[in-house]
Amino acid sequence: MLSSKAPRTVTHRLLAIGAVLTLGTLSLTACGGSSPSTSSTGSSSAEKVGVSLIVKTTSNPFFVSMQDGAKKAAETDGVDLKLAAGKADGDEETQIQAIENAISKGDKGILITPNGPSVVDALKKAKDAGLFVIALDTPPDPADAADITFATDNFAAGELIGKWTAAQLGGKKATIALLDLFDDKVVSVDYNRDQGFLTGLGIDTADKKKNGDEAKTGKYTGGKGGDYEIVGSQASQGAEDGGRTAMETLLAKNPNINVVYTINEPAAAGAFEALKSAGKEKDVLVVSVDGGCSGVNNVKAGVIGATAQQYPVKMAELGVKAIVELAKTGQKPANSEGLDFYNTGVELVTDKAVDGVKSITTSEASKICWGK
Repeated sequence: MLSSKAPRTVTHRLLAIGAVLTLGTLSLTACGGSSPSTSSTGSSSAEKVGVSLIVKTTSNPFFVSMQDGAKKAAETDGVDLKLAAGKADGDEETQIQAIENAISKGDKGILITPNGPSVVDALKKAKDAGLFVIALDTPPDPADAADITFATDNFAAGELIGKWTAAQLGGKKATIALLDLFDDKVVSVDYNRDQGFLTGLGIDTADKKKNGDEAKTGKYTGGKGGDYEIVGSQASQGAEDGGRTAMETLLAKNPNINVVYTINEPAAAGAFEALKSAGKEKDVLVVSVDGGCSGVNNVKAGVIGATAQQYPVKMAELGVKAIVELAKTGQKPANSEGLDFYNTGVELVTDKAVDGVKSITTSEASKICWGK
């Protein structure tokens, strides 16, 4: 999980930037392009600050929105912005090549959503070469492979949907399916959301940095409390087809699943399709994390019961501006007070509000969502 043992210093200058970038500025323009190769959004210039944004993939609107945010900030601040992405979620090799390119081009900094542990050595090499490294959304492991992380508090995001689920159950037994990200590598966003969800539901987790080691049956204490059974955890790769396959696998194990946690909204959409095909879509609580416009629409339509909305555009805009500030003044960004990362915020989105869990409606969320 993202621990809370971090330094408590706060860079007032960065907070000022954050204040200026209100959520109202998060409206987006469509962003095309899915090439994994590095591309520049403008002509290179010796006077411009060189920044590379390296996202996991452009098949997920979350990362496309991140690119949009970076482009907007680059235009405002005179940045020579290069864009790169993995060919798919988990593609570390393409990201490593993009890091090497940033070093060779003499960029001032890198913004990256790491695809896995193999990029760590390349990030250390970039830092040794004098580049400032900001992780967006997903901190590397170890976290100090980046200079700082701008991210959603993913554990808190999971907790929100877990608390909402517990309240919705009203004391009924929870038969749970967990649709995680990977099963072949460990990344913090995966275990933080999963373990946050179980914690919010009121289920004891063993190691909060390890998915799947909690007791498979027992009592949950959230809401009115009750019995629970975890049917299993399946990797979805954060994709709709992966979510569907994972849900089909878990339904085959136990058709009585009534709670479905998903790592993100594409996986939730896939899970719902599997539930619908099996005639099980009614009376199943599907919860997720993201808050993209399509996900918010799915909450409004009842496909997803609740989602935790995060703000990728804000992450990218703040990241670009932080590197520009560093280049101009030497001022480095700092963590949010009490955290070991810079918290870009999260809100629970649902039209079925419950007592004791702060939330916003789909109408409110649609005004600040991202993607199409």
